[in-house]
Order: sequence, then structure tokens, then C-alpha cells
Amino acid sequence: MKVGVISDTHGLLRPEALAALEGCERIIHAGDIGSSEILEQLEAIAPLHVVRGNNDLDAPWAKELADCLRFNLNGWEALLVHDLADVPAVLDATVKLVITGHSHKPCIEWRGEVLYLNPGSAGRRRFKLPVTLALLEVFESALEPRLVSLLE
Repeated sequence: MKVGVISDTHGLLRPEALAALEGCERIIHAGDIGSSEILEQLEAIAPLHVVRGNNDLDAPWAKELADCLRFNLNGWEALLVHDLADVPAVLDATVKLVITGHSHKPCIEWRGEVLYLNPGSAGRRRFKLPVTLALLEVFESALEPRLVSLLE
């Protein structure tokens, strides 16, 4: 299963991001979306899992979005939150994938048997941080993440 992971669009969904997400069977947005139109565009590609970010809190369209979401990806239990600080200190042993955003810093880190994935920011460039998203290949026995740069 090919899964697209995106975060911190802040109202900007680049054509490069849409192109990178083509063919995904699911898309995950880790918050700071910026507008309901972003979600509509992503849902046109694949089923969507989404949490709101700190910049979405006052938006009327985001009221129904969760702050924390757990779901299953092809047999892998995933936890999705916007900010890494909101991840419980002790995870439920069934969680094998933690997806966050917020920092705008892309990160792929294995902590024991748990993959921590931050796709970085796909919206406007912040400071000198890269503009990225992640693609995640989900196999029965493995998770294979990779970062995709959206700008040179």
C-alpha cells in the first residue's frame, strides 16, 4: 500500500505535492491544513486521515477534526497528532507508527520497533527548512518511508 503523508500546508497545496501523491491509496495530513479546499483536493486523490493543527483551531471548517487519531494501515496501528509533544510518553504497545507535523522539520526515526515520521512542511518555506512530504510503502511485514523534496 502506498501512503502519502503531508503536513503544514498552511493553505498552500503545491502542484508538486499533488503530483507526488498521485497513485496513493491513502493520504495522511498531520495538521496546519489552512483551508477546507486542501482537504477536498486530497480526498479527490485517496481516502484521507487528518488531524487539525494549532493554526486550524479557530477555523469553523476544522471544528469536527480530531486532535489525535488512531487508525490501522494494512495491519499497522498508527497514531496521528500534529505536535510531537502530544504523543504519550508511554505508547500503547500496538502502535507501530507515529506521525506528527508542526516542526516543519522532516524526520524519519526508528525508536525500537516504532517508526516516528514527520513529513516536514509542504506549504510555504519557513526559514531555510526544506519543503517536503513523505511517501510510505506499507507492506505486511515492513514500513518503508522516504522523503520527497518539493522544491530545489
